[in-house]
Amino acid sequence: MKKYTDEEIQSQLKDLKEWEFIDNAIERKFKFSDFTQALGFIVQVGLMAEKRNHHPELFNVYNKVNIRLNTHDANGVTEKDFDLAKAIDLIK
Repeated sequence: MKKYTDEEIQSQLKDLKEWEFIDNAIERKFKFSDFTQALGFIVQVGLMAEKRNHHPELFNVYNKVNIRLNTHDANGVTEKDFDLAKAIDLIK
C-alpha cells in the first residue's frame, strides 16, 4: 500500500471534518454528552475498522474520544486511513 506524502495528506484532509495530520497519522477528537454515547461510538468505529481490516488507536476518557489513524504496514498514512476517516465522519 502506497504511503501518502505530506502534500497528498494535506490535500485529502480538505475532504474531512476536523481531522489533523500529527506525528505521521491523522487524528480527530470527538466529544459526546456522556460516557454511554462515547462508548457506543467506539463500538461503531471498531466494527467498521474490523470490516476494513484496519485497527485504529482509540483513546477514551469519559465523554471524549480521540482517534488516531495510520497504516502500520506502510509506516504512514495511506488510502486505508482516509477511507476509515470518511466512514467515521458519516456516523458522527
